[in-house]
Amino acid sequence: MIRKMLSFPLAEGVLDELSKPQVLAIGQFDGLHHGHASVIQTAVNLSREQGIQAAVLTFHPHPKEVMRKGDYQGYLTPLKEKEAILEEMNVDVMYVLEFNESLSSLSPEQFVNQFLIKLGVQTAVVGFDFRFGHKGAGDENTLRELGAPSMNVITVPPLRLDGDKISSSFIRKALHEGNITEVTRMLGRPYSFTGIVMDGEKRGRTIGFPTANVEPSENYVVPLKGVYAVWVTHNKRRHPGVMNIGVKPTFHDNRTKPSFEVHLLDFSGDLYGEELKVELIHFLRTEQKFSSIDALIAQIKQDSETASQLLSGDSQN
Repeated sequence: MIRKMLSFPLAEGVLDELSKPQVLAIGQFDGLHHGHASVIQTAVNLSREQGIQAAVLTFHPHPKEVMRKGDYQGYLTPLKEKEAILEEMNVDVMYVLEFNESLSSLSPEQFVNQFLIKLGVQTAVVGFDFRFGHKGAGDENTLRELGAPSMNVITVPPLRLDGDKISSSFIRKALHEGNITEVTRMLGRPYSFTGIVMDGEKRGRTIGFPTANVEPSENYVVPLKGVYAVWVTHNKRRHPGVMNIGVKPTFHDNRTKPSFEVHLLDFSGDLYGEELKVELIHFLRTEQKFSSIDALIAQIKQDSETASQLLSGDSQN
């Protein structure tokens, strides 16, 4: 898959080089959940039927991050992860359009005429709640009217699972509540993050449970503070583990920034400086302050045993 980074105002000749018949799925697609996948798969299937290019147009940074509006608190799928998932979905080209002041001020007419038509889009595929243009003035019907007759528009209806409408906002809310089962169901895969193991307090090894202090590589959505059963991928090998997200109140009174401490259940060795991918599988309990180190050790032992039992029956093992 080819990735093309674009920014308004576009340099002269950029669209001439990119212009070709194509089916284009348009959206933010943060999370690439089942609902997003239905939009993108529709575009890919159409492109294959027509023998033309399958493309996805997404925006970065997230508009809510730039505009400081709404419930934005990080990414479900940062750009690098979004790219990897789209490649698995057989998308040919990923256009990443920088969301900046110039882009946000474009009218729906300007976006269609100056970008989509010139790009050679024959069919645009969007979700039912698609909005575009300055202050979200355009919707699917606006897109259809402005694109006619050279560009068709297909709107994919909302996807529901057991009656629940899938949305990125719903997934964020579930993460903040520690409802990992619901998150996995909506995403179609475990929620995960990648990061580098940094030098930590090294307190875990002194109490018999060495942990890797993982610094997330991107601005991810932070789940509810607490303890999770996780799968950890290191050098293409997956290990069962238990992770604490939080401020470690047994040892700190005034810390606010959460840390991500992972204890691998079947690994011994130095992970400092290594990259890990952590998949959240089960939520075990909320973070708590213990009255003594012995009480903490007893709880960590219990958490590790619980995580081991849960993960041993996991089909992804």
